[in-house]
Amino acid sequence: MIVVPEAFAQGTIEREGEPGAAWLAELPLIVDQLSKRWARVPAGEVLHGRVGIIVPVRRRSGHADGPEEPQGTEPEGTGGAEDAAAGAEDVLKVSFPHPGNVHEPDAFTAWDGRGAVRLREREDARFAMLLERARTATLADVEDGDEVAAVAGRLHRRLAVPAPPGLPRLRDQADGWEERLREDARELPHGLSRGALGAARATVRELGRDQPDTLIHGDFHARNILRAEREPWLAIDPKGCAGDPAYDAGTLLTARGPVFLHLEAGELRKTVHRALDIFAEAAQLDRDRARRWTQLHAVQAAFWGRRHGFGRARDGAVLARLLQFAEHMAELLRDRARPAATT
Repeated sequence: MIVVPEAFAQGTIEREGEPGAAWLAELPLIVDQLSKRWARVPAGEVLHGRVGIIVPVRRRSGHADGPEEPQGTEPEGTGGAEDAAAGAEDVLKVSFPHPGNVHEPDAFTAWDGRGAVRLREREDARFAMLLERARTATLADVEDGDEVAAVAGRLHRRLAVPAPPGLPRLRDQADGWEERLREDARELPHGLSRGALGAARATVRELGRDQPDTLIHGDFHARNILRAEREPWLAIDPKGCAGDPAYDAGTLLTARGPVFLHLEAGELRKTVHRALDIFAEAAQLDRDRARRWTQLHAVQAAFWGRRHGFGRARDGAVLARLLQFAEHMAELLRDRARPAATT
């Protein structure tokens, strides 16, 4: 049976308490049972994200369920040695049961491998999937910001397909967003101007309640775009919801935001607006809608960080810097004005 990574086990127990500990105790057996059902055997180091493990697997000897995938690709995940799973063909992903993970396989089914890893098998009761294997290298490893925005935009355009029935609709969250913005502004200390807060509320009122039924990723950022063999880049870890495709511009830029921390104010303004221009053009999105969703995401991130901290920064100087950055993003994107072009 597999060995659950210690860091993943500790993080799960800290976050989920006794239910997390009980799930962890069953996890090796879950992987073993699903591996047998799907005629797979582990073939590399167990990787993990925050809420799930990723086990590289290969077909059990004597079984075949379709054309062989190219050998030598890297396992889907967020870390690990590049040769950690030589010979693996797929990955078995098992997540801690959570409402946010329910519709991930539905999104993969709708995409059917177009711009995202392919879903081989699913076991919804156990929040488990057998997925096409990709590499561990992500788009976040690319240093050229223009390339990141262009690659993400082209991929996003392919993922924006009609949403299947049964997915949660983002428009149904708009009332909650508006109430949370009011509560956070009232209860939390912050450096956001009235103009930035007003722009975020206006986005919820004007865009949030009237959205198309387009399948969107919901957590579209550079670390969820992996290098692959079948296609140059493939998306992973979707939330699977229906709404305005421009919504994903916000998750891309705010999640990538920390790489801009070293920039001065004027340079940051130009860099962020340029990234928006490139992404919106490549994704064939309305640029102003993408800006407005990104500004809302920045406000929400600033408040979330003050209330809960961030994954890798719960307190201290790093958290303070990230909060300052989120608020700065919210201010510089509050209106349509772009920095003047330079020659």
